[in-house]
Amino acid sequence: MTLALLGIATTVAAETPAPSVHWGAISYPDRDRTIMAGTTFNRFTEFTGSGARFNNIHQTSGFNFATVTWTERLKALPGWNTNLTIGAGPTRQDPTLYLQNGFVHRLLAINPVPVGESRGGTDFMISGSVTRWVRIFGEREIGFAGVGFSSGSLYHEVNGQIGVRRLSLAEIAQSWTGSSPTVLNVFSRFIRFSAMGRYSRLYGGAAFPDATIANQSYLAQGSVTLSDYKDNDVDSPRWEFEFAATIDSGLFATPSGSGIERRFGSIALRFPYGVFETWNDVLGKTDSGPTYGLRFMVDVLRVYNRLIKPS
Repeated sequence: MTLALLGIATTVAAETPAPSVHWGAISYPDRDRTIMAGTTFNRFTEFTGSGARFNNIHQTSGFNFATVTWTERLKALPGWNTNLTIGAGPTRQDPTLYLQNGFVHRLLAINPVPVGESRGGTDFMISGSVTRWVRIFGEREIGFAGVGFSSGSLYHEVNGQIGVRRLSLAEIAQSWTGSSPTVLNVFSRFIRFSAMGRYSRLYGGAAFPDATIANQSYLAQGSVTLSDYKDNDVDSPRWEFEFAATIDSGLFATPSGSGIERRFGSIALRFPYGVFETWNDVLGKTDSGPTYGLRFMVDVLRVYNRLIKPS
């Protein structure tokens, strides 16, 4: 029975709680209705790997969030989605301190990142968005545009974003020329492309005061997804790998108020009923601190439906 269920299950996505998008997490909106729950870990270090101070923030923080994200398609407005994402939990050094210095840096023979004063207590962030999905290059809704907000004990943000999700080159060729070369059809069976641009207005909070936060952020994210899309809905294969690159003009600011540009890499594995992802400021020689994160999420709605309808 279990194997049968896995055989027909499909992969899932999940929106991440702030500040994950500015840490480098894959942050495209969900197209389909879903309710997911799990854990999200983000770490900020006040020092870089060389021991220099990153900016005016004088605390190292490990944010350990229990996370719930809910996306709903509006029946009254076809093509429109809403999302609510909540993350909350204890702020303390472990497990992110161990993962950073005790595991990754030791494995790669990199100097450990120094830790001075640490933030403690409980932190939370709440995010909401409204997204319009549209059909382009065919019958699939792969284009999107939306607005959203994030607020909580870390910082506050309003944003707008626009992009495409899982774009097929074969579908582009088909829509432009009326046919698609065989080699392009084979390529598109296994590979899809996504891209997004995002603009944010930012305001300080309890963890990151105004003097440490940039006034605005320009963010661009691109990714490649790998799977076998032949026998599945193109947005819901059984297994899927995604590799993303992100450039952000900066959530954080220098003492003079200018944003600190960061470049990130992220890897995600989506599988029946869940997703695992990790991100780091590793691209463009910016891996000097101060951020990295990871998440593990389970599709609660899909698991519930399988339990009450096991056949």
